[in-house]
Amino acid sequence: MSHRAIHNSNSTQVFQLAIAGGMLLPAMMLAYVIAFLLRFDGYPTAEFAVLMWWSMPWVVAAKMVGAAWFHIYHGWHRYVTFHDLGAIAKAITCGTIGIVVIDAFLLPEWAIPRSVMLMDWGVSLVLIGALRAMPRVWRRVQQRWQQADSTHRVLIVGANDSGEALLRAVHHNSQLPYNVVGFVDSRAHLVGRRIAGVPVLGTLDNVAELVARHDVDEVLIHSGELSGKIVRSLMETATAEGFLVNVLPSYEQLLGGKVCVQPRAVAIEDLLRRDSVEIDQEAIRDWLTGRVILVTGSAGSIGSEICRQLLALNPSRLVLVDRSETGQFFLERELQRVAPDVRIEPVLADLLDFERMNSVFSTYQPDIVFHAAAYKHVPLMESHPGEAIKNIVMATRNLVDLAEQHEAHGFVMISTDKAVNPTSVMGSCKQLAERYVQAKAAASKCRFVTVRFGNVLDSAGSVVPVFREQIARGGPITVTHPDIIRYFMMIPEAAQLVIQAGTMGQGGEIFVLDMGEPVKIVDLARDLIRLSGLRADEDIEIEFTGLRPGEKLFEELYGEHESHRPTAHNKIMVANSQDWQLLQVIGDINHLEQMVNDQPARVRNALSQVVPLYEEPAAVIRKAA
Repeated sequence: MSHRAIHNSNSTQVFQLAIAGGMLLPAMMLAYVIAFLLRFDGYPTAEFAVLMWWSMPWVVAAKMVGAAWFHIYHGWHRYVTFHDLGAIAKAITCGTIGIVVIDAFLLPEWAIPRSVMLMDWGVSLVLIGALRAMPRVWRRVQQRWQQADSTHRVLIVGANDSGEALLRAVHHNSQLPYNVVGFVDSRAHLVGRRIAGVPVLGTLDNVAELVARHDVDEVLIHSGELSGKIVRSLMETATAEGFLVNVLPSYEQLLGGKVCVQPRAVAIEDLLRRDSVEIDQEAIRDWLTGRVILVTGSAGSIGSEICRQLLALNPSRLVLVDRSETGQFFLERELQRVAPDVRIEPVLADLLDFERMNSVFSTYQPDIVFHAAAYKHVPLMESHPGEAIKNIVMATRNLVDLAEQHEAHGFVMISTDKAVNPTSVMGSCKQLAERYVQAKAAASKCRFVTVRFGNVLDSAGSVVPVFREQIARGGPITVTHPDIIRYFMMIPEAAQLVIQAGTMGQGGEIFVLDMGEPVKIVDLARDLIRLSGLRADEDIEIEFTGLRPGEKLFEELYGEHESHRPTAHNKIMVANSQDWQLLQVIGDINHLEQMVNDQPARVRNALSQVVPLYEEPAAVIRKAA
């Protein structure tokens, strides 16, 4: 900051203090006079009138010293709070104690009536409190005038801490011309109550009726507060009744001051949002804090999010392994900015290069490995089965062997629901990788576990970015089949549960994440079209193109011969699958390794001999409803 800026800032502070002092001094003098008038019914005798005027200078001085001691000159602004009023009470009480001491011990011949001192304390508190509150009261009056002129009447969903924080944020932001007419909440017993003077008008079930009755233009919800099912229902009601639904920052963001209060339209993430994840922070910290952690596929969607969440656990070192130079460059910059005290080591390496990876393990000696690297595009892998075997199976084998060789404490492999009853090369390779991790775990000191889950929303190359790009081009949106369904979860949720599952594993488990209810892809397409302000089948066409090679109509989380059992975490299950003999799995992988550069058809056939493909009934495309 320049010297001129510092000088201007100091001048402003001096000016503000002068104004505050100029208001406090007459207020304290007036309070003392009022105290005498109250004590003597408005007519103090000549003797007490002389006492009042003679004692006023040192009485006011004592009170001003109390005000200075508790800094009530500062913060003379429109945001007065209960903390400020508490400081005023402390300052006046301190000043009154000073008056009593001076009067009793230094000037006993001029005894001020004790009742006057008590009244002076009360009147001073009321007057100064009123002065401090005036800017806020005036601002509130102005807001009510503005709201009276505003035609933008809104309801807030959530009569809770989040709703109250959102209400305050709206009131303090003059750029938002909102007139908050009430709250709605899912809890019927709150109807009729008030939050900061604003009533709880009804429940979510009668939003349409409330909107019509109170002439509401917009309904505000909090980011991350409502489940996707509720948001979807609210959006359908809004479309039918002709009002808007917008999202404001979350309670934590508002309190943390991380964002400005600016409404945004409902996004697809809001429609698919699930209940928040509860994780055992203590157990996770015990496992990861102070450890060297290596993450493969660190530049990918899941790998990078795992890295972000690991930073909060204060590892001694975070080793990022990926082949993407650009991805690693930007990820390191982001992570260093967030956690400058954590040693972050970006490593460019190919997992298939055993000697290179052996050097990485020798250099950093990781305690925990999170293996997120893998090819994931099903139709592409059908055309390149040899590359799928290399990137998924052989890369996993290398990492597992190195983790055991270098005495890592834990190893977490990320798998997919496509490994269950696989119909694709990608799914078959993932199942074979799962087998190797399980077989190795049986006789290893390293805790090898697998975490299996479905699709993550908005990952690179996934269906949502593709749909957005197609909408931006004016359509059509292409969907493979009207009945195709998929499980979805948010990237942060998946990363949290992967870390939690790794903490719980003892070795050999296949953990399966609770994916909730599956979503029809055609419904997802219609939601994105509507959220873009367009109409499906009118502004943007939806075309059905047929299932692609290796694709299934629906994904499964458990195989035909797998049972499942719960764990201590309600969103994490364990799949009880068959045990695999290590020598058999090694033999299968070695056989496939000899064929990876052969003709794709021969490679696919060899793979299907190791991991039999599941024959799903043929899907017939029907016309869109």
